[in-house]
Amino acid sequence: MNRPDNSDWVKSIIDQFVESPENNLRDSENNRAFDKPLVGFSSGADPIFEEFKTHAGEFHWTPAEIFRIAFPGSPITDPGMLSVISWALPQTEATRKSNRKETEYPSEPWARNRIYGEEFNERLRSHLVNMLMSEGFEAVAPSLHPLWEVKPSERYVFSSNWSERHAAFASGLGTFGLCDGLITRKGKAVRFGSVVARIEIPPTPRPYRNHHEYCLFYSKGACGKCIRRCPAGALTSKGHDKTKCRQHTHVTTAEYVKSKFGFSAYGCGLCQTGVPCESRIPTIK
Repeated sequence: MNRPDNSDWVKSIIDQFVESPENNLRDSENNRAFDKPLVGFSSGADPIFEEFKTHAGEFHWTPAEIFRIAFPGSPITDPGMLSVISWALPQTEATRKSNRKETEYPSEPWARNRIYGEEFNERLRSHLVNMLMSEGFEAVAPSLHPLWEVKPSERYVFSSNWSERHAAFASGLGTFGLCDGLITRKGKAVRFGSVVARIEIPPTPRPYRNHHEYCLFYSKGACGKCIRRCPAGALTSKGHDKTKCRQHTHVTTAEYVKSKFGFSAYGCGLCQTGVPCESRIPTIK
């Protein structure tokens, strides 16, 4: 049964889980992985999800498509019966500060967040699904579904069939930067998650006019600091070279993290730290 304000109830579930002891970097001091989350909502009927197909590929799921895959016996006659619940988990100041100092490889807290922070994010997805289901709201976390995968994309080299950043953009949480990261009001040093559910929640207004509005490079012709921060040469004025980026983040840094810190992880995040959009929507001073 729908509550008087489903949005507040869902936000409270997410907030409470982020406040739990599970939100930590698994270091010697059990430091927190994330600060208070941002949460937004979008309608399963929003035409923007069809637009994503024209960019990523026809394989990119709409909310209705992944819901029908997850619940084939539960017919959806109107995509508007579904809501997309999206959140952004901001990195802590301590983690951002540590990575801000780096010039080639990720700091240990950043590498820990990429692995253990994302494991927490996966548990948050599952927790929210379970809480919704226990109240009679069918729900699925698309990126945890067994059919979620990364596929070749004619336009973007490779793309997944559900993008957490695009779900966040649709849900009013932010716009894309030059490095393809999503700039939120808490900045770009964040991780995203989402759940699709059969529940009535008013969509969050998108307070921007286009998908690059918060990026100074695109909106003002200024900045470009992330280009200089990239150790792999994967960023230029023409955009983001995913192949170079992936080689550095998934191969080069994985070897470094294993030998330097003694655990298996990968990542980089230099373009997300030490830049004007690290922890806020940037402005020209």
